[in-house]
Amino acid sequence: MDTGILILIFLTIGLVACTLGAVGILRFPDVYTRLHAETKLGTFGSICICLGVIAYVLSEYLTDGGTRYLVLGLHTLMAMIALAFTNALGAHAISRAAYRAGIKPEGVVDRLPEVEQK
Repeated sequence: MDTGILILIFLTIGLVACTLGAVGILRFPDVYTRLHAETKLGTFGSICICLGVIAYVLSEYLTDGGTRYLVLGLHTLMAMIALAFTNALGAHAISRAAYRAGIKPEGVVDRLPEVEQK
């Protein structure tokens, strides 16, 4: 398989996933479902875009043998790992704050015990 096609596939999947995450923010009714859509699709889309960049770096490295793109690949890998952790942690913190603020999910029966405000 040509690496250009693989890069194009990764970038297309990432673009579609990020776009669907943005549409989810606009279409879903409450903060919890909006966070779910953006966190899952945004993380998946960003990781796919990063994989496309890493595939490009590897193809350039294997073709030219030069190391000028290795720093880009390393930075992309670090950004991908940071995105995977910070998106999930940020969404959890926002949803917990929304729940503690008394924002209830729409159309869902909440059976959790009330959280004491500190």
